[in-house]
Amino acid sequence: MTIQVRLFAIMAQQARTGMLTLEVPEGATLASLRAELQRRHPKVAWPAGTMLAVNQEYAQESALLYPGDEVAVIPPVSGG
Repeated sequence: MTIQVRLFAIMAQQARTGMLTLEVPEGATLASLRAELQRRHPKVAWPAGTMLAVNQEYAQESALLYPGDEVAVIPPVSGG
C-alpha cells in the first residue's frame, strides 16, 4: 500500500526532500514505517522526542497504517 510521508525541519534538510512516497505491506505500523525510513535514509537523524502524526493526528508507533495515509515526522524544535 502507498503511504505519503512528510518530513520537517532538519530531517527534511538531511533527506533533501520534505515528501516521500513509500510502499509498505498491509498491516504496517508506524514503528515498521520508522524502521523502513531509517533503512532507506540512514543519514537522517531521528532525534529523541520526534513525534509522529497520521492524517494530522498525533499517533503512537503501534498505530496501524492504511492505504493513502499521510504520516508526518516532526522532530523537536528549539528556539529562543
